[in-house]
Amino acid sequence: MAAAAAAGKAAAAVYGHGESGGGRGGGFLGPRVPAEVEAMARGVQDVGQETFRRLLKVTVNALEGKDCKESVKLIAESTNLSEEQLAFLISGMYTLLREALRLPLSTFKQEVFKEDLKELRIPEDFIVDFCSIVFGNRRPASEGTALMQRSRLPSVQDLKWRVDVAISTSSLARALQPSILMMMKLSDGTAHRFEVPIAKFQELRYNVALILKEMNDLEKRSILKIQD
Repeated sequence: MAAAAAAGKAAAAVYGHGESGGGRGGGFLGPRVPAEVEAMARGVQDVGQETFRRLLKVTVNALEGKDCKESVKLIAESTNLSEEQLAFLISGMYTLLREALRLPLSTFKQEVFKEDLKELRIPEDFIVDFCSIVFGNRRPASEGTALMQRSRLPSVQDLKWRVDVAISTSSLARALQPSILMMMKLSDGTAHRFEVPIAKFQELRYNVALILKEMNDLEKRSILKIQD
């Protein structure tokens, strides 16, 4: 599917859009609509509903990690769509659904999703089909794959520390300067060792204590308390 995404971006440039996307934004797609989504939105204007639904099925299968080469080949053979057109249509649908499925249903409303698609001038019938994926029965499997594929930084798995005292340095015969040596293991398997001066450690300790106090104060507010 990465190849289709790359081809879609190239096709988007041919159709008048660059990597940065167009001027519309502010919805679930972010401040700037991805170029492949804008190219797809214009391309589906000339696609029938049966073909659109076949493309949508291929896109959902791709989101779920399935091999879609044969399905795309069958669509190409049974329609008058070129490989370039298929590339930017599937790429745009893939990006649109991937971004929508990342958002929790507790805050992402169907009405908002529909309005964002209308802003892209996607036909009403196709909006209904998109909604059936994002808010329908197919969501759980697609959502899980989309969350697994999202970009994320490695998390901290283990943190060890010790206090070290420099008895002397090259410039001072007697220093007795304490410092804190830390080793941090991350979820990607890497380990980082670094030294923290006492002054920086005190700054860290103060800021952590301040954050904890603010969290405690926030929890005491009546508006956040659960009422029986």
